[in-house]
Amino acid sequence: MRHYFSILLLCLTVVVSAQIRKYSNEFLNIGVGARALGMSNANITSVEGVNAGYWNPAGLLKQKSDLEVGLMHAEYFAGIAKYDYVGVSKRIDSLSVAGISLVRFGVDNIPNTLDLVDANGNVDYNRISTFNAVDFAAILSYARKIPQLKGFDVGGNFKIIRRKLGQFGGAWGFGLDLGTMYNYKNWKFAAMARDITGTFNAWSYNISDKDIATFQQTGNEIPTSSIEVTAPKLILGGARTFLFWKDKISVLGEVNLINSFDGKRNTVIKTNLWSLEPAFGAEIGYKGFVYLRGGIGNIQKQLNDKATQYITTLQPNFGVGIKYKIFSLDYALTDIGDRSIALYSNIFSLKIDFNKSMIK
Repeated sequence: MRHYFSILLLCLTVVVSAQIRKYSNEFLNIGVGARALGMSNANITSVEGVNAGYWNPAGLLKQKSDLEVGLMHAEYFAGIAKYDYVGVSKRIDSLSVAGISLVRFGVDNIPNTLDLVDANGNVDYNRISTFNAVDFAAILSYARKIPQLKGFDVGGNFKIIRRKLGQFGGAWGFGLDLGTMYNYKNWKFAAMARDITGTFNAWSYNISDKDIATFQQTGNEIPTSSIEVTAPKLILGGARTFLFWKDKISVLGEVNLINSFDGKRNTVIKTNLWSLEPAFGAEIGYKGFVYLRGGIGNIQKQLNDKATQYITTLQPNFGVGIKYKIFSLDYALTDIGDRSIALYSNIFSLKIDFNKSMIK
């Protein structure tokens, strides 16, 4: 009995010491694949193949090839921040698919000016060094059809997160996602539960006494080891495709409802515990070869320039794509989230299907 009480006490200590962060692991909310980005990330229902490992692992079952590879590179803030993604998915059998997605967001060569001024108060620019701030995630995915539940596909993710601030500190994190898709006549529905158990990041720091003294002299906060928790998020989606002109033209529309549970956000609907933000995406295709895409997302409530009233703001995105044989090349013109024209980025991604004729 004493052992059970000790274990319970340890668990309670971990939970109490952990801090739920509203914007924890935000690099995992950017998105992968120019198709999804061009549709303002309204994508959890219509995503198919390798990129589904990130968006909704149940969509891995939609791939018709034996093996798929996805690649993307993006740069933000005039190349200061670099964002990279590579994904691979492999069909195990007719009922299951497995995949892995690697995501990296990094700012490299950041100046370290802690030693800029020596003990005598002299400024020496040769004492400036550099470090990197890197966020990395490996997402292991598995999806399986359930024959007893006709029309349902399910999938899950196990996420390993590594965040590092040069030589000063870093964190290891782990989390779980669960996704499902359901087809009903001409409609498709999906649900994606991210961080369903809360994703825990354990931060630790390695700061010298000299650096601590510098922080104290300059009025900076001294970081301490802690546990950071990413709260669960539930995304619901619905989509439908319409065919025209002897099925040569396809028109897809999708809506996603992003539900967060980490406190009040500046979204369309918000409470102290729950906030909801919609996203809309559309895709027009011709003969399954060329695609035109658009979307509206990041719909928020914010104060106007005079801070006198709240106004609704939104972010439009645009994209195109070409699919030829085993290659899919997609392009998106998308913002990083503040709706500033100056910060719109050109995103390209590539997907390659191998042994495409394996599954009919």
